[in-house]
Amino acid sequence: MAIAYYLKDDLKLIWKQSVKKQAEIQLDQWVSKAKNSRERILKKFSKTLLKHREYILAYYDYPISTGLLEGTNNKIKTLQRRS
Repeated sequence: MAIAYYLKDDLKLIWKQSVKKQAEIQLDQWVSKAKNSRERILKKFSKTLLKHREYILAYYDYPISTGLLEGTNNKIKTLQRRS
């Protein structure tokens, strides 16, 4: 459990990098740590990150986020379920 907690914090560091190359290094290090852990779910998640690596790092070329839009969509779905 402690490994997952520390890796969670390390994963956040990817988005705090100011340069794409540093983010690549941080992502690769995180994937390596997750693969070497004993946790099956972390290994599976690391494979998913590797599959989407190109798209994750594209944020540094075009720093836009769909977070606000996804939050709005979630609120709409919640309202639909309630009604």
